[in-house]
Amino acid sequence: MLDRLNEAMDHLERHIAAEVDIDVLARIARTSPHHFRRMFSALAGMPLSEYVRRRRLTLAAGEVLAGRRGLLDIAVTYGYGSNEAFARAFRAMHGVGPAEARRSGTALTSQPRMTFHLTVEGSTPMEYRIVDKPEFRLLGYRTEVPIVHEGHNQAIAEFVASVGVERLARLKPLSDQEPRGVVSAVEPLDASSRAEGSLVDYMQGVVSSAPAPEGVTERVVPAGKWAVFHTVGRAPEAAQYLWRDVFTQWFPSNPYRSVAGPEILRTEFSADETDTSCELWLPVEHDA
Repeated sequence: MLDRLNEAMDHLERHIAAEVDIDVLARIARTSPHHFRRMFSALAGMPLSEYVRRRRLTLAAGEVLAGRRGLLDIAVTYGYGSNEAFARAFRAMHGVGPAEARRSGTALTSQPRMTFHLTVEGSTPMEYRIVDKPEFRLLGYRTEVPIVHEGHNQAIAEFVASVGVERLARLKPLSDQEPRGVVSAVEPLDASSRAEGSLVDYMQGVVSSAPAPEGVTERVVPAGKWAVFHTVGRAPEAAQYLWRDVFTQWFPSNPYRSVAGPEILRTEFSADETDTSCELWLPVEHDA
Protein backbone atom coordinates (compact mmCIF):
# COMPACT_ATOMS: atom_id res chain seq x y z
CA MET A 1 0.00 0.00 0.00
CA LEU A 2 2.80 2.45 0.85
CA ASP A 3 4.49 1.78 -2.51
CA ARG A 4 1.25 2.61 -4.30
CA LEU A 5 0.80 5.76 -2.24
CA ASN A 6 4.31 6.86 -3.20
CA GLU A 7 3.55 6.20 -6.88
CA ALA A 8 0.56 8.53 -6.50
CA MET A 9 2.78 11.13 -4.82
CA ASP A 10 5.25 10.91 -7.73
CA HIS A 11 2.39 11.54 -10.15
CA LEU A 12 1.16 14.46 -8.05
CA GLU A 13 4.61 16.03 -8.02
CA ARG A 14 4.92 15.77 -11.81
CA HIS A 15 1.58 17.56 -12.19
CA ILE A 16 1.70 19.80 -9.11
CA ALA A 17 0.87 22.99 -11.01
CA ALA A 18 -2.19 21.42 -12.69
CA GLU A 19 -5.62 20.86 -11.21
CA VAL A 20 -5.44 17.93 -8.79
CA ASP A 21 -7.50 14.96 -9.97
CA ILE A 22 -8.18 12.90 -6.85
CA ASP A 23 -9.71 10.12 -8.97
CA VAL A 24 -6.40 9.66 -10.83
CA LEU A 25 -4.40 9.63 -7.59
CA ALA A 26 -6.75 7.10 -6.03
CA ARG A 27 -6.58 4.91 -9.12
CA ILE A 28 -2.77 4.89 -9.00
CA ALA A 29 -2.92 4.00 -5.29
CA ARG A 30 -5.56 1.35 -6.14
CA THR A 31 -8.04 2.63 -3.63
CA SER A 32 -11.07 4.92 -3.45
CA PRO A 33 -10.88 8.74 -3.50
CA HIS A 34 -12.44 8.80 -0.01
CA HIS A 35 -9.87 6.40 1.42
CA PHE A 36 -6.99 8.15 -0.36
CA ARG A 37 -7.95 11.47 1.27
CA ARG A 38 -8.31 9.87 4.69
CA MET A 39 -5.04 7.95 4.39
CA PHE A 40 -3.12 10.99 3.21
CA SER A 41 -4.46 13.19 5.98
CA ALA A 42 -3.67 10.60 8.67
CA LEU A 43 -0.15 9.92 7.38
CA ALA A 44 0.80 13.49 6.45
CA GLY A 45 -0.89 15.36 9.30
CA MET A 46 -2.57 17.75 6.86
CA PRO A 47 -5.26 17.58 4.16
CA LEU A 48 -4.13 16.83 0.60
CA SER A 49 -5.35 20.28 -0.50
CA GLU A 50 -3.10 21.97 2.09
CA TYR A 51 -0.08 19.93 1.00
CA VAL A 52 -0.68 20.85 -2.66
CA ARG A 53 -1.04 24.53 -1.75
CA ARG A 54 2.20 24.50 0.22
CA ARG A 55 4.14 22.63 -2.47
CA ARG A 56 2.95 25.06 -5.14
CA LEU A 57 3.96 28.05 -3.05
CA THR A 58 7.33 26.44 -2.31
CA LEU A 59 8.03 26.00 -6.03
CA ALA A 60 6.63 29.45 -6.77
CA ALA A 61 9.01 30.95 -4.21
CA GLY A 62 11.94 29.40 -6.05
CA GLU A 63 10.81 31.03 -9.27
CA VAL A 64 10.22 34.36 -7.51
CA LEU A 65 13.77 34.37 -6.18
CA ALA A 66 15.21 33.29 -9.55
CA GLY A 67 13.76 36.46 -11.08
CA ARG A 68 13.51 35.08 -14.61
CA ARG A 69 9.72 35.48 -14.97
CA GLY A 70 7.21 38.11 -14.04
CA LEU A 71 5.15 37.65 -10.89
CA LEU A 72 1.86 37.38 -12.80
CA ASP A 73 3.26 34.58 -14.99
CA ILE A 74 4.36 32.70 -11.88
CA ALA A 75 0.98 33.29 -10.24
CA VAL A 76 -0.93 31.89 -13.22
CA THR A 77 1.40 28.85 -13.46
CA TYR A 78 0.56 27.86 -9.90
CA GLY A 79 -3.17 28.42 -10.11
CA TYR A 80 -3.70 32.02 -9.04
CA GLY A 81 -5.78 34.30 -11.26
CA SER A 82 -4.28 37.59 -10.15
CA ASN A 83 -1.23 39.14 -8.53
CA GLU A 84 -3.38 40.04 -5.53
CA ALA A 85 -4.55 36.47 -4.87
CA PHE A 86 -1.01 35.16 -5.34
CA ALA A 87 0.42 37.78 -2.99
CA ARG A 88 -2.09 36.94 -0.25
CA ALA A 89 -1.36 33.22 -0.45
CA PHE A 90 2.39 33.81 -0.68
CA ARG A 91 2.36 36.07 2.37
CA ALA A 92 0.24 33.62 4.38
CA MET A 93 2.88 30.92 3.92
CA HIS A 94 6.14 32.85 3.73
CA GLY A 95 5.43 35.89 5.89
CA VAL A 96 6.27 38.36 3.10
CA GLY A 97 4.81 39.17 -0.30
CA PRO A 98 6.50 37.94 -3.50
CA ALA A 99 7.73 41.39 -4.55
CA GLU A 100 9.30 41.94 -1.13
CA ALA A 101 10.88 38.48 -1.17
CA ARG A 102 12.44 39.21 -4.55
CA ARG A 103 13.91 42.47 -3.28
CA SER A 104 15.07 41.63 0.23
CA GLY A 105 16.28 38.03 0.24
CA THR A 106 14.12 37.31 3.28
CA ALA A 107 14.15 33.71 4.55
CA LEU A 108 11.16 31.77 3.19
CA THR A 109 9.30 28.62 4.22
CA SER A 110 9.68 25.36 2.30
CA GLN A 111 7.28 22.42 2.14
CA PRO A 112 9.47 19.39 1.28
CA ARG A 113 8.27 16.84 -1.22
CA MET A 114 6.53 14.11 0.74
CA THR A 115 7.08 10.36 0.57
CA PHE A 116 5.84 7.71 2.96
CA HIS A 117 7.95 5.07 4.73
CA LEU A 118 7.06 2.40 7.25
CA THR A 119 8.77 2.98 10.59
CA VAL A 120 8.95 0.04 12.97
CA GLU A 121 8.38 1.35 16.50
CA GLY A 122 7.76 -1.90 18.36
CA SER A 123 6.98 -5.57 18.04
CA THR A 124 3.51 -5.60 19.61
CA PRO A 125 0.95 -6.94 17.11
CA MET A 126 -2.28 -5.01 16.53
CA GLU A 127 -5.26 -7.28 17.14
CA TYR A 128 -8.42 -6.78 15.13
CA ARG A 129 -11.53 -8.56 13.91
CA ILE A 130 -13.76 -8.00 10.88
CA VAL A 131 -17.50 -7.98 11.59
CA ASP A 132 -20.38 -8.02 9.08
CA LYS A 133 -23.24 -5.99 10.52
CA PRO A 134 -26.75 -5.58 9.13
CA GLU A 135 -28.31 -2.11 9.02
CA PHE A 136 -28.60 -0.51 12.45
CA ARG A 137 -29.40 2.81 14.10
CA LEU A 138 -27.31 5.17 16.16
CA LEU A 139 -29.61 6.81 18.71
CA GLY A 140 -28.38 9.72 20.77
CA TYR A 141 -27.52 13.38 21.02
CA ARG A 142 -25.30 15.15 18.50
CA THR A 143 -23.17 18.24 18.04
CA GLU A 144 -20.05 19.36 16.17
CA VAL A 145 -16.66 19.31 17.90
CA PRO A 146 -13.07 19.97 16.79
CA ILE A 147 -10.54 17.14 16.45
CA VAL A 148 -7.98 16.97 19.27
CA HIS A 149 -5.23 14.48 18.49
CA GLU A 150 -3.76 14.30 21.98
CA GLY A 151 -5.08 15.24 25.39
CA HIS A 152 -8.34 16.61 26.76
CA ASN A 153 -11.09 17.64 24.32
CA GLN A 154 -12.93 20.40 26.15
CA ALA A 155 -15.73 20.63 23.59
CA ILE A 156 -16.63 16.94 24.02
CA ALA A 157 -16.46 17.20 27.81
CA GLU A 158 -18.80 20.19 27.82
CA PHE A 159 -21.24 18.52 25.44
CA VAL A 160 -21.40 15.25 27.41
CA ALA A 161 -21.96 17.23 30.59
CA SER A 162 -24.79 19.14 28.91
CA VAL A 163 -26.48 15.89 27.84
CA GLY A 164 -26.29 14.54 31.37
CA VAL A 165 -26.04 11.08 32.89
CA GLU A 166 -29.80 10.63 33.24
CA ARG A 167 -30.64 11.11 29.55
CA LEU A 168 -27.90 8.67 28.51
CA ALA A 169 -29.08 6.17 31.14
CA ARG A 170 -32.57 6.24 29.59
CA LEU A 171 -31.07 5.32 26.21
CA LYS A 172 -28.93 2.47 27.51
CA PRO A 173 -31.75 -0.17 27.56
CA LEU A 174 -32.16 0.41 23.79
CA SER A 175 -28.64 -0.94 23.19
CA ASP A 176 -29.36 -4.39 21.73
CA GLN A 177 -26.21 -5.25 19.72
CA GLU A 178 -22.46 -4.68 19.47
CA PRO A 179 -20.90 -2.39 20.41
CA ARG A 180 -23.05 -2.46 23.53
CA GLY A 181 -23.69 0.26 26.05
CA VAL A 182 -23.21 3.99 25.64
CA VAL A 183 -20.87 4.81 22.75
CA SER A 184 -19.58 7.86 20.95
CA ALA A 185 -19.60 8.17 17.17
CA VAL A 186 -17.72 10.66 15.05
CA GLU A 187 -17.93 11.40 11.34
CA PRO A 188 -15.62 13.95 9.69
CA LEU A 189 -17.52 16.83 8.09
CA ASP A 190 -14.65 17.17 5.61
CA ALA A 191 -13.62 13.72 4.39
CA SER A 192 -10.24 15.06 3.23
CA SER A 193 -9.10 16.29 6.63
CA ARG A 194 -8.13 14.88 9.99
CA ALA A 195 -6.07 17.92 10.89
CA GLU A 196 -6.11 19.26 14.43
CA GLY A 197 -9.14 21.50 14.88
CA SER A 198 -11.10 20.08 11.92
CA LEU A 199 -14.77 19.69 12.78
CA VAL A 200 -16.47 16.32 13.14
CA ASP A 201 -20.08 15.34 13.69
CA TYR A 202 -20.15 13.88 17.20
CA MET A 203 -22.88 11.72 18.71
CA GLN A 204 -23.21 10.24 22.20
CA GLY A 205 -25.71 7.41 22.41
CA VAL A 206 -26.31 3.71 21.69
CA VAL A 207 -26.33 1.22 18.79
CA SER A 208 -29.82 -0.19 18.37
CA SER A 209 -32.40 -1.75 16.06
CA ALA A 210 -35.16 0.31 17.67
CA PRO A 211 -36.52 3.63 16.35
CA ALA A 212 -35.50 6.81 18.12
CA PRO A 213 -37.58 8.05 21.06
CA GLU A 214 -38.95 11.58 20.82
CA GLY A 215 -36.22 14.21 21.13
CA VAL A 216 -33.42 11.79 20.25
CA THR A 217 -31.37 12.00 17.04
CA GLU A 218 -31.39 8.92 14.80
CA ARG A 219 -28.65 7.98 12.31
CA VAL A 220 -29.43 4.95 10.14
CA VAL A 221 -26.20 3.13 9.25
CA PRO A 222 -26.32 0.76 6.24
CA ALA A 223 -25.17 -2.85 6.37
CA GLY A 224 -21.47 -3.40 5.86
CA LYS A 225 -18.12 -4.57 7.17
CA TRP A 226 -16.50 -3.14 10.28
CA ALA A 227 -12.92 -3.46 11.50
CA VAL A 228 -12.86 -3.66 15.31
CA PHE A 229 -9.81 -2.79 17.42
CA HIS A 230 -9.20 -2.92 21.17
CA THR A 231 -6.73 -1.24 23.49
CA VAL A 232 -6.25 -0.47 27.17
CA GLY A 233 -4.41 2.55 28.57
CA ARG A 234 -4.51 6.03 30.00
CA ALA A 235 -7.51 8.20 29.18
CA PRO A 236 -7.95 9.91 26.77
CA GLU A 237 -4.64 9.12 25.01
CA ALA A 238 -5.35 5.38 24.65
CA ALA A 239 -8.24 6.00 22.27
CA GLN A 240 -6.44 8.83 20.46
CA TYR A 241 -3.33 6.70 19.88
CA LEU A 242 -5.45 3.76 18.74
CA TRP A 243 -7.13 5.91 16.09
CA ARG A 244 -3.72 7.19 14.96
CA ASP A 245 -2.13 3.73 14.79
CA VAL A 246 -5.01 2.22 12.83
CA PHE A 247 -4.72 4.83 10.08
CA THR A 248 -0.94 5.08 9.98
CA GLN A 249 -0.03 1.40 10.56
CA TRP A 250 -2.95 -0.99 10.10
CA PHE A 251 -4.51 0.36 6.89
CA PRO A 252 -1.17 0.58 4.99
CA SER A 253 -0.43 -3.03 5.97
CA ASN A 254 -3.80 -4.70 5.34
CA PRO A 255 -6.11 -5.21 2.34
CA TYR A 256 -8.89 -2.95 3.62
CA ARG A 257 -9.82 0.67 3.11
CA SER A 258 -12.03 3.01 5.07
CA VAL A 259 -15.44 4.00 3.73
CA ALA A 260 -17.70 6.88 4.61
CA GLY A 261 -19.62 6.40 7.81
CA PRO A 262 -19.54 6.91 11.57
CA GLU A 263 -16.51 5.75 13.56
CA ILE A 264 -17.77 4.31 16.82
CA LEU A 265 -15.89 4.15 20.12
CA ARG A 266 -16.96 2.20 23.20
CA THR A 267 -15.05 3.03 26.38
CA GLU A 268 -15.08 1.63 29.89
CA PHE A 269 -13.28 3.67 32.56
CA SER A 270 -11.49 2.51 35.67
CA ALA A 271 -12.89 3.50 39.06
CA ASP A 272 -10.73 6.64 39.21
CA GLU A 273 -11.38 7.39 35.48
CA THR A 274 -7.66 7.60 34.69
CA ASP A 275 -7.49 4.35 32.64
CA THR A 276 -9.81 3.10 29.95
CA SER A 277 -10.61 0.02 27.89
CA CYS A 278 -11.44 1.11 24.33
CA GLU A 279 -13.09 -0.67 21.40
CA LEU A 280 -12.99 1.17 18.08
CA TRP A 281 -15.34 0.26 15.20
CA LEU A 282 -14.47 1.58 11.73
CA PRO A 283 -16.53 1.00 8.54
CA VAL A 284 -14.32 -0.69 5.91
CA GLU A 285 -14.40 -2.59 2.64
CA HIS A 286 -11.97 -5.09 1.20
CA ASP A 287 -9.37 -3.36 -0.99
CA ALA A 288 -9.60 -5.71 -3.95
